[in-house]
Amino acid sequence: MWDTGDGGSVTAPSPSSHIIDCDVVIVGCGVAGLYCALNLPAALNVVLLSKGAVDECDSMLAQGGICVLRDAGDYEAFFEDTLRAGHYENRLESVDLMIRASRPIIDDLIKRGVRFARTADGDLDYTREGAHSRPRIVYHEDITGEEITTHLLACVRALPHAQILERTCMTDLIEGFDASGRRVCRGVVATGEKDERLEIHADATVFATGGVGGLYAHSTNFGCLTGDGCRVAAEHGVLLEHMDYVQIHPTTLWSERPGRAFLISESARGEGAVLLNDEGERFVDELQPRDVVSAAILAEMARTGAEHVWLSFERVPREQIEGHFTHILEHCLEEGYDIRREPIPVVPAQHYFMGGIHVDADSETTLPHLFACGETCCNGVHGRNRLASNSLLESLVFAQRAADKIMRDRFAEDTAAQLAAAARARSRFIAGSRDVTDVALLTGAE
Repeated sequence: MWDTGDGGSVTAPSPSSHIIDCDVVIVGCGVAGLYCALNLPAALNVVLLSKGAVDECDSMLAQGGICVLRDAGDYEAFFEDTLRAGHYENRLESVDLMIRASRPIIDDLIKRGVRFARTADGDLDYTREGAHSRPRIVYHEDITGEEITTHLLACVRALPHAQILERTCMTDLIEGFDASGRRVCRGVVATGEKDERLEIHADATVFATGGVGGLYAHSTNFGCLTGDGCRVAAEHGVLLEHMDYVQIHPTTLWSERPGRAFLISESARGEGAVLLNDEGERFVDELQPRDVVSAAILAEMARTGAEHVWLSFERVPREQIEGHFTHILEHCLEEGYDIRREPIPVVPAQHYFMGGIHVDADSETTLPHLFACGETCCNGVHGRNRLASNSLLESLVFAQRAADKIMRDRFAEDTAAQLAAAARARSRFIAGSRDVTDVALLTGAE
């Protein structure tokens, strides 16, 4: 073991390892990891790891938008919509925390420069998606995730004591013991961009490693998202929860090409797009929860033997298509489909992971000093099935809570250390050792 100097210890570093010491290490550079860093005091040394390039995170891919509590009268409906989509398996405390924090989160994003669509009067514009009883989703065109993530990344890069290590893959945890003998997390082991071994020692560790889409043949996720956080956590006996809760998105663009499936945003159906079979007939209510719509599509494909169904934008105004769904329109044109004139072929694909590393309301895992937020964790907000556009909101809310808990722990530990030092000084003073240091500790003098 290796003495940390504060009564704790960690495993001795390998002689061939490059050692990095910091206050907080955050594994992942999506919105959860970035927002956690931004909610820590700027004076802390923070190291963020990105498995690939920083733009290879699923936060960049979120199209539809981010939910927000429109007004006090929307609380019960928002709560019920989230529970109904999650089959009432949601953790009620987490849902309440998320909804109540939503407006301050949106206000903070706007202050940081994030742009959301506005009405002619300058108010926030709200759209509706599947399983929502009313419009409560703010958005930026059809690239809301990219808009938010890009601004948060710029803010993190401006922090004086933060550094981002790209193409650096976390491979293990570092365990140690605190002054009371309790087993705690003391950082991570990683492989750097040049295959060097890194040991990053930190007082607090945050996993924001994303989902599991890279393990599936057909997914909307980046291929680098392979459940690393869950795997490493499990190897250290950290509790996991609901590992079978995987969401299938109803509408991705059907293609014979290999690679990541292109998502057709839920908000397209929220604005009037409808699902059709080969006969041009509607066969499902498009605004039901995602798992219900996905199951209906798969059943229709099985019934007819078709490889896909069709999504028609015929009921969506042309100006809405060209203004709201700009990037979907562009991508479909590249694939040979003009959504302004014809339906497009769509199929369900793996999209989101509702299970993961079990965390409490402060995003702390069952291993002290190890936190998890974003898609890699399970705080119970989503239940069995996530309500559309709750993902970005949940990630931001609970990343902020992780940062708050890290600072509370740090304050408590600093206070305990000061009290312990004062107690030792008092003992020495009583014993007759009245040196200047003892007197300073007892009196609080500098």
